[in-house]
Amino acid sequence: MESNPPPPVSTAVDPTAPIVCRVTSWYFRRMGMLAGLFFVFGCVFLYDGIWGYPKSVGLARKKEWFEKDFLATFDKAKAEGRLDQWIAEAKAQGMPAGIDGEPPKWVSYAAQNGWEESPKLYSDREIAEQFWFGYGCLAGSVIVGIVLLLNRGKTLRAEADHWVTPEGGQIRFVDVFRIDKRKWEHKGLAYAWHRASGAEKRAVIDDLKFGGADKVLERILSRFNGELIEKIDPPPPAEEASAPASE
Repeated sequence: MESNPPPPVSTAVDPTAPIVCRVTSWYFRRMGMLAGLFFVFGCVFLYDGIWGYPKSVGLARKKEWFEKDFLATFDKAKAEGRLDQWIAEAKAQGMPAGIDGEPPKWVSYAAQNGWEESPKLYSDREIAEQFWFGYGCLAGSVIVGIVLLLNRGKTLRAEADHWVTPEGGQIRFVDVFRIDKRKWEHKGLAYAWHRASGAEKRAVIDDLKFGGADKVLERILSRFNGELIEKIDPPPPAEEASAPASE
């Protein structure tokens, strides 16, 4: 006795099966890089506020003293005929003494000590701004980190007659009256306007953030009867009519 063959397995996709879209690794990498950049910039700003700018201010004031006060003692000693004594005292103090009776130069003195040739004299406000920017960037890093943690368990879910936003809101397909797909091709973004409790609201469908969001959009469009806004490429420029051949 021959047994009946098993029924064929259907490979068709169930249009009512739930579609669950989770946050993509690309989104986590991008947000992680953003948090890292905020953190690095914050550290750089704080470094300048604590060490970098004050050091530059100290050198700028030292250069000002060198060019105004120290070189003035050189000129005075030379005018009074005691340049040799001045040179000996300068060398004893570890200061430059010049060459062949010429006054010492700040450039040589700075190079000898590994200092900047033209240090900037920052104002108190400019120094304070480094702390503002630094703490602001660090705060931005913390905020992005919190956003990352809050998005770890979020999903975009589509059911047979509605979809659930990442924030947990349920939107029925029949309540959607307008869909904007103009940013879908390049940015993976679509906007769906729907009516809820007498008010018009907008929901975002982000295909870059939620993997498989395109399937959710396809299901919405398959049950959608309203205004669809799509990007329309401009028509190619009309070709110029060729000029008649001259006789």
